[in-house]
Amino acid sequence: MTSRPIMALLLLGLAVPATSAAQARTAAGYMAAIEGAQSEAGPNGLGELTIDSLMKRFNVPGVSAAVIRDFEIHWAKGYGIADVETGAAVDVETMFQAASISKPVAAMGVLRAVQDGLFTLDDDINDILESWTLDGGRFTAERPVTPRSLTSHTSGLGDGFGFPGYDPSDPVPTVVQILDGHESSNVGRVFMERAPMSLMEYSGGGVVVMQLALSDARDRPFADILRDDVLLPIGMTNSTYEQPLPAHRNRNAARAHDREGRARGAKWHVYPELAAAGLWTTASDLARFVIEVQKSAIGESNRVLSRAVVQEMLSPVGVGDFAVGFTISKIGQGWYFSHGGSNWGFRATLLAHKAKGYGLVIMTNADQGGAVAAELSRRIQLAYEWDSMAGPAPRGYAPPVERTEIEFGEEVLRAYVGEYEASPELTIVVTLEDGRLHAQPTGQTKLPLFAEAEDRFFLRTVNAQVSFTRNEAGEVTGLVIHQGGSQQLARKVR
Repeated sequence: MTSRPIMALLLLGLAVPATSAAQARTAAGYMAAIEGAQSEAGPNGLGELTIDSLMKRFNVPGVSAAVIRDFEIHWAKGYGIADVETGAAVDVETMFQAASISKPVAAMGVLRAVQDGLFTLDDDINDILESWTLDGGRFTAERPVTPRSLTSHTSGLGDGFGFPGYDPSDPVPTVVQILDGHESSNVGRVFMERAPMSLMEYSGGGVVVMQLALSDARDRPFADILRDDVLLPIGMTNSTYEQPLPAHRNRNAARAHDREGRARGAKWHVYPELAAAGLWTTASDLARFVIEVQKSAIGESNRVLSRAVVQEMLSPVGVGDFAVGFTISKIGQGWYFSHGGSNWGFRATLLAHKAKGYGLVIMTNADQGGAVAAELSRRIQLAYEWDSMAGPAPRGYAPPVERTEIEFGEEVLRAYVGEYEASPELTIVVTLEDGRLHAQPTGQTKLPLFAEAEDRFFLRTVNAQVSFTRNEAGEVTGLVIHQGGSQQLARKVR
């Protein structure tokens, strides 16, 4: 036997259409499944932990999550403590620093300016800038630095740094001073390292150049532009690029915490690099942003961008993994847009499907929050049966056969109830419920089996069949999965 039939078996649960029983599970049911200890340990054994234990394991006081299904927020919830000094709890309106997830939101503001005709994605950035000039030197002799290359990290700019932010009591440099590497700035200057579009190199400094260019083109402060052009049209009312955070918003803002979950002195750091790291928001507001991108892409919304223009956020520019603002990647059988965020005491992640209308946002308020976000993301993808978890579709060798169900009494069906082991990692549990057999592979949806002979059953959701084996005494000893021209044996262990 090869491993391929096992992969086919895994598809039994993952191939269930949106009208399946899994789709009918309530939001509360999904939350309970994600928050509790999992049936499998998963990577690093983290699946054995409840969400509370997971947060304690990594010293993360607070988490906020929002899950998208069918182009809507299916549920959103806060966990734990927003501020260990006050004991304030996280709720769905608690604001976190989005860190680098600020970049794709800012990119939408750039595209809005393109849509409004202020400049194009392929204009020379120096034709847009008025308050500073990028010295491209010999690297821009044949191709200029452009808004497209700045927002996709293909500009050729080198900066070699992230942004540590500033204590609220410290003076904050201007954007021009940051780009010049002025002594008041805590990072080095922005400079050309190679020709544009030759390689992708993540450049927060390049995004700050775009921040300044957008402000120059609009002749307005960047935070005001994003508020009016992106945040308010989408309904992101608990979001702002204002730095430092105004007092009336700070009352519901999370505190930054270190790797041990302790307060880090100042409640948070200030980030004048607004487009790169300056967004304060909630998981729900970022989910609204995701939904706007998804619905705009299928022509069902245009509150900020048209269907044609939003494709720039979902189509890689040709070098590297980035489109305008987002990373684009194939995961499992799906194509996804995503971004992560890491600020002083904050970690966040955003992941969403390009076409299927689902996604997630997870925000945390501690330096080890990325580990918690990664495990929760994995659980959400499994629970909702995303195609990120799917392997290749099994090859079909013939059209599906028309099958007719035969009814048997429970005294016949009861013989097949039990656990069947296909591998150490994969068990199929067969149960009898309301007069019908159901099969549930490890970590997947329970599926009904329909009898076509006494020892042979079929599924309606996928072209697959299940037959049972018996010994000479007539006892059921195993089952065989038939799918895509292959078969896989699972022996009865209980």
